[in-house]
Amino acid sequence: MLHITDLTYRIAGKLLLEKASVTVPAGHKVGIVGKNGAGKTTLYKLILGELEADDGQINIRKSASVGQVAQEAPGGPETLLDTVLAAHPELVELHHEAENCKDPHRIAEIHERLQDIGAYEAEARAASILSGLGFNDAEQRRPCSEFSGGWRMRVALACTLFTQPDLLLLDEPTNYLDLEGVLWLENFIKSYPYTVLIISHDRDLLNSSANAIVHLEACGLTYYGGNFDKFEKTYREQRELQRAALKKQELERAHIQKYIDRFRYKASKAKQAQSRIKMLERMEPLAALAEEHTVQFNFPNPVELAPPLISMENLSVGYETGKPILRNLSLRIDMEDRIALLGQNGNGKSTFAKLLSDRLKPMEGTINRSRKLGIGYFAQHQQDELDPNGTPLSHLARLMKGSTETQVRARLGGFGFGVDKATNKISTMSGGEKARLLFALMSFNAPQMIILDEPTNHLDMDSRQSLIHAINDYEGAVIIISHDSYLVEACADRIMVVENGGVNDFDGDINDYKNLVIGKKTGVVKKDPPKPAVKKKTKKNEPQIDVRALKDQIAEAERRVDYLNREIEKYNKALSNPKLYNKKDPAAGRALKQFTREKSDLDHKLKEAEEKWIELEEMLNR
Repeated sequence: MLHITDLTYRIAGKLLLEKASVTVPAGHKVGIVGKNGAGKTTLYKLILGELEADDGQINIRKSASVGQVAQEAPGGPETLLDTVLAAHPELVELHHEAENCKDPHRIAEIHERLQDIGAYEAEARAASILSGLGFNDAEQRRPCSEFSGGWRMRVALACTLFTQPDLLLLDEPTNYLDLEGVLWLENFIKSYPYTVLIISHDRDLLNSSANAIVHLEACGLTYYGGNFDKFEKTYREQRELQRAALKKQELERAHIQKYIDRFRYKASKAKQAQSRIKMLERMEPLAALAEEHTVQFNFPNPVELAPPLISMENLSVGYETGKPILRNLSLRIDMEDRIALLGQNGNGKSTFAKLLSDRLKPMEGTINRSRKLGIGYFAQHQQDELDPNGTPLSHLARLMKGSTETQVRARLGGFGFGVDKATNKISTMSGGEKARLLFALMSFNAPQMIILDEPTNHLDMDSRQSLIHAINDYEGAVIIISHDSYLVEACADRIMVVENGGVNDFDGDINDYKNLVIGKKTGVVKKDPPKPAVKKKTKKNEPQIDVRALKDQIAEAERRVDYLNREIEKYNKALSNPKLYNKKDPAAGRALKQFTREKSDLDHKLKEAEEKWIELEEMLNR
């Protein structure tokens, strides 16, 4: 399908690709990975013919169509459904010709071609794609102009998927999707009948959808069979072998050189020394491995505050009077909480984040915040609020009044802004660099809570891993809104689902939630692959036990016990705070009673869950 041979390309004198070669077989789903700035998007532009290579060739099968998501989102008066249907030029042209053609033979040819390209199922297929990307039937019949930029980018993606090109190029396709949309896209790509190239830093997407990885590194392209996890394992093993070979050769060269230095001027050994010199000249040095520099994030740890950081009772919030987005919220957040907010886009996740960060006031009910509570808030739209003519140094210097330039630079260095980048203009920075600057600004005052709204957009794999480490090392509360299920699994120990105007705890982990979402869409609840059941001898007339179902129940009971133990541990820590036992503080007394009551309730639930677990185990072992 795609053959790239000895491709070389420079931009502004910088070499991005040098004699790079790779072959992508037809029908493969290939992830394109590499650090930000390595040239992944440039490679796409070369494939599309938008850029001209300095040398080498790119060959795509003749007559093959190539498609990518449009840079500009559609925004006209046409409905979403009509916009997607209009994205297929041949379909539109044939329908127009059929309406005006008088030649019966040509009309027959037109209808035969319409049949071949699936024209009679086109509307249903377009509606299915839009539905998968989060648009219900009513929304599909609304004009594009009524939707925000992020939603219109989903329409642009739908247009590309609908045209079914032979070679589909997707550049960070999940950036505008919620987790539900990402899960749908994963399944769409897996079942797509043609070739797909996906630039993505979403590990789960590449694991579930890709059957090969092309790694762009050191100006070259390397093809690996398998998904991202297999690539990562193979790449790591290869680097270890390279390091071992390099070390072995260095030791061997040092040994030979030592012999030469010792004996080259002795007449009796001169011949042997000369032989060693020639040996050393013939030994071609192995290329040194490029240094792997990864930005390390560091969120400063806050001063601990008495729980709860935030509590709310019967609260409603929204933007228009009398039209709340979220209603009857009664919950609390403590410093130990690591909460992932899940739910479809438009359900109110960002509204809830704005409420927590005091950017939105409640319409009804009460919200109480710890008096000294500091909150750091990160959202992608904040990139637009940065001064395009400013620099990372100037932005952080405003917060560090009285500090020396050296101190400001040292703080920036912790977020990857070294001497060469601290004074770059914001207007010249990449999305990932702007995100890192926002992390530095957000966490500057060591807040007790950080709210991260889609923090991994524009971050490469290594930066995402560094962000995970920073979150897990941070000692305050964390609220995460993300479609990146790997980030959620690595950082969150509590999931809250925003849907139907409420925010409620989800009893399970991210995989349970994904299975629930898939089950709602397909009508089939996904379970782990069943293991062969071991038949046991049973007494006559004794009912046969469904071992597989029983093991599923035991696993669920075990998860329930683990969850309740984690919750009780939070209360134990909270109840150990001496401030709660200040008899002169009525609020502390009320909090103590509430914590004690809630912990007692959890203890009772834990006892029931443990008894249920024991009962199931006994049933299994009878």
